[in-house]
Amino acid sequence: MSCEHLICARCSGPVVEGRCPACRAARAEVHRPGLFGISPILLGALIIALTLLVALKLGLH
Repeated sequence: MSCEHLICARCSGPVVEGRCPACRAARAEVHRPGLFGISPILLGALIIALTLLVALKLGLH
């Protein structure tokens, strides 16, 4: 989800600009980081890499 096209009901400004506290809170909610501050895409790539590494280790022995 993106906040590019959202308009704040409080200040009538674009949420992406973060003009008022309500805008900043909404923007933070939409763009919050994933687990431990890692983006969800990076977290998924890490899980896939670890799974492949374990599969290779178990397959070679």
